[in-house]
Amino acid sequence: MRILIAEDDLLLGDGLRSGLRQLGFQVDWVQDGEAAERELRSNEYAAAVLDLGLPRCDGLEVLRRVRQAGTQVPVLVLTARDAVPDRVLGLNVGADDYVVKPVDLHELAARLRALVRRSHGQPQEALTAQDVVLDPAARSVRKGSAEVVLPPREFDVLHALMLSQGRVLSRTQLEQQLYSWGQEVESNAVEVHIHHLRRKLGTGLIQTVRGVGYMIPRNAAT
Repeated sequence: MRILIAEDDLLLGDGLRSGLRQLGFQVDWVQDGEAAERELRSNEYAAAVLDLGLPRCDGLEVLRRVRQAGTQVPVLVLTARDAVPDRVLGLNVGADDYVVKPVDLHELAARLRALVRRSHGQPQEALTAQDVVLDPAARSVRKGSAEVVLPPREFDVLHALMLSQGRVLSRTQLEQQLYSWGQEVESNAVEVHIHHLRRKLGTGLIQTVRGVGYMIPRNAAT
């Protein structure tokens, strides 16, 4: 899944970007509030990590503006402001979670996965469709009793479709979850990944909606 980090501390921002990438996230990183607002308005992110003390536009103002604009991306506020009134204000403005620095990388990743899962109405950590079970934390997939090993891109496509069961995702929407800045997008990459997933998981799991995109029907869940 693709997330945005808005953090002006260069050491912390670089560490978060590198660490979350190692845990399977696609990460874009901006260092000021104006850039954060621009990216949240113009790109479709699974979630965002937003520092409050950003230059050029405070994180709370960024959050207020994007919520007023109707942007519903889950936002985790990461800040050194640990007073209760600050946390309450952030949540009231539209934050979905609030973490005080310093934060453990694995805790941050778990909180992000939970935010994304809840935003898609998925109550359980493991996602299930037909006899396929996907564990986002372990980045593992099982079909029945057998483990299915997927390359990272195929896993990410399947994860996006299983999160959005019952909703059609276009090729562009899937590409946005697969690639962060600076990564080359091959013209037929999504189609190739879908073909490989069908070969490994069966042809009945992922449906093609001609001219629109791909979906896993909601009634595929068991």
